[in-house]
Amino acid sequence: MFTGIIEEKGMIGTLEINGSSGRIFIKCRKVLEGTKIGDSIAVNGICLTVTELHEDSFAADVMAETLRRSSLARARPGDVVNLERAMAANGRFGGHIVSGHIDGTGEVKDIRKEENAVWFSIKAKESILRYVIEKGSIAIDGISLTVAYVDDEIFKVSVIPHTLRETALASGNVGDFVNLECDVIGKYVGKLLGKDSSTQGGMTMEFLERYL
Repeated sequence: MFTGIIEEKGMIGTLEINGSSGRIFIKCRKVLEGTKIGDSIAVNGICLTVTELHEDSFAADVMAETLRRSSLARARPGDVVNLERAMAANGRFGGHIVSGHIDGTGEVKDIRKEENAVWFSIKAKESILRYVIEKGSIAIDGISLTVAYVDDEIFKVSVIPHTLRETALASGNVGDFVNLECDVIGKYVGKLLGKDSSTQGGMTMEFLERYL
């Protein structure tokens, strides 16, 4: 489990993709502290398992499902990435509950400065937008952010200077694809209510009258 509070900006050293899977090597420092083989580190919001440790980097395996769901398929050596270690049991929730399981990607359609903040407009599929609500939480490349606007095609977030300095968003451009993870509570509630297309039935008024 993660919180969406980025600990460090790392850099992709090498990305070895063979067919539809491979390995990634991340150059970093801070997130290596106390880390051991088998631990989880979120890389741009993607929960990856550490398989190799070095003084200034770590390696992780990347499976086909990860490449299909995330922006890693477009990643290149030298790209800056957001890093966060899994939260310790005695840690603090500075953001929101983030699982590191990417729902899909969105495309940055507009970046606009407003006084001390920067607005990012992101286009996403309906399957993602159904779980995006105004003033709700969403993880963008692993960053816990508050949704300030949403319609049928896009949603917007307003980012403060500190977040821009401490994350890879500062190097973002229009046309970039970002990893999106919707609020896990919203997804569970959506499935329970039958709003998930993979669900048969769902909670109905008949169910509520019978059991509540």
